Amino acid sequence: QMQLVESGGGFVQPGGSLTLSCLTSGVPRDQYGISWFRQAPGKVREGLLCVSAHEGETYYTDSVKGRFTVSRDNNKETVTLQMNGLRSEDTAVYYCAAVPPQLEFRYCVYPTSVEAWGQGTQVTVAS
Repeated sequence: QMQLVESGGGFVQPGGSLTLSCLTSGVPRDQYGISWFRQAPGKVREGLLCVSAHEGETYYTDSVKGRFTVSRDNNKETVTLQMNGLRSEDTAVYYCAAVPPQLEFRYCVYPTSVEAWGQGTQVTVAS
């Protein structure tokens, strides 16, 4: 059974930084990618980025490219999301998710690609 647990959410001022972690267990680390999503109140869940099983490949959507960076430590079964230059519109619940191999890597940010979700962690950006 795959389990994912996010941590590191909190309150930060605009322009600030925050680091989220996703601790996984039972996720086949040589096969499954890890993706990050977020959901703001009243909005649909949005895929942000993903990292492949072997950390050799990453994909970022335009909404976070250049501001967010993902890294994966397979030995520690942890994926880290470094968020810089945070904006008020980044306020949301952030989720990590396990994604099996896709026909095209960019499909990793589609919610329908996800096989297991974490419980989410709240990020609030406000002055």
